Amino acid sequence: QVQLVESGGGLVQAGGSLRLSCAASGSIFSIDAMGWYRQAPGKQRELVASITSGASYADSVKGRFTISRDNAKNTVYLQMNSLKPEDTAVYYCTADITLGGTYDSRRYWGQGTQVTVSP
Repeated sequence: QVQLVESGGGLVQAGGSLRLSCAASGSIFSIDAMGWYRQAPGKQRELVASITSGASYADSVKGRFTISRDNAKNTVYLQMNSLKPEDTAVYYCTADITLGGTYDSRRYWGQGTQVTVSP
């Protein structure tokens, strides 16, 4: 019923930039919070950034990453600048979606996109 499709991952050198996108589609009535998580090998998944009317960030990415959303397109973005090797991870987008014709709201996850930052 709902799909989140991510794009924009890849390989970049330290100091470089990448922009991730995540578009939600399906029987969507409304979307509340949207966000990005990441999981590095051998580590727990962590929240990177989230956005409702305002944005919040993990301390490790403040000042380097910017989350934004286009409500008309049901899309969330993550602009990542000054990337570091420790940013290497699989990045997952999330969206808290209420389905059309229901009051059912739940969190949906994207499939993940790999970001690799070389030294």
